[in-house]
Amino acid sequence: MRKVKIITDSCSDLNTELLERYDIDYAKMTTVCKGVEAPALLTWSDEEAHEMYDVIRGGDRVKTAQVSMEEFDRIFRKYLDDGYDIVYIGCSSKQSGSVNTGYVMAQDLLDEYPDAKISCIDSLNASIGEGMLAIEAAKLAAEGKGADEITEHILSVRKKVHEYVTVHTLDHLRKAGRVSGPSAFFGNILGVKPIIIADANGVQAAYKKVKGRQNSFREIVALLKESIVAPEEQTIYVAQADCDKAELQHLINYIKSEITCKDICVVTIGPIIGASIGPDAVGVWGFGDEITFAIDEK
Repeated sequence: MRKVKIITDSCSDLNTELLERYDIDYAKMTTVCKGVEAPALLTWSDEEAHEMYDVIRGGDRVKTAQVSMEEFDRIFRKYLDDGYDIVYIGCSSKQSGSVNTGYVMAQDLLDEYPDAKISCIDSLNASIGEGMLAIEAAKLAAEGKGADEITEHILSVRKKVHEYVTVHTLDHLRKAGRVSGPSAFFGNILGVKPIIIADANGVQAAYKKVKGRQNSFREIVALLKESIVAPEEQTIYVAQADCDKAELQHLINYIKSEITCKDICVVTIGPIIGASIGPDAVGVWGFGDEITFAIDEK
């Protein structure tokens, strides 16, 4: 059986430690900040992340671009030439066209590599929710599972990723076209913090509103506690966009007091998701029962 390489993209928010631990690679998207174009690196430092988020705090917008055909050609060939099959797990197609671009490139390359398999999966998730699926796939690849078996498993669990995110404002998400459904209803009422979720189709929307920052923290933990399955057997992921360290530690302590889990892993929201969601956003993720609700995008 051919070995399998797991590839994700810049939306997955996997940090250097996780990429190395699980032997995952990623296709790079692009950011444009103050006129400077750069690859969207997940291996950035805390200082680099703080610098970008401060740019946004200052009122400038960081623009983003999906994975290019050239980048997919580069990264797919890199592993095809080494005899790998590929499972690419991309950002929700409701938020990025990268997975569709990856599929087009895969079809072209399979003509050149007829013995290989390239599976392009719409994760229906973004940020570390997408990253969690890449980790699941990487664990199976390490066990020697083939591309078809890994793909089947990821398709069976991608709707079991539960995401609960709180942001200071919906302005950044609106400008980037990242929220749908009832989000416009909430506006930016003084002190009201929206809770963002992902539905069964990979659409992100404001799900409810909570008065005050600390109440929003308690709400996202309560929602995860209600939906998570067998938390003692899994890692809860926390993704944050340059939040205050004391505030973040308070959230971690609150998770520990409310949910008995195997571990808590904290990552910084990367440049692509960060450019859309804005500074000081924070969310929690875990696996639960399959999500069945779908937000009315109208």
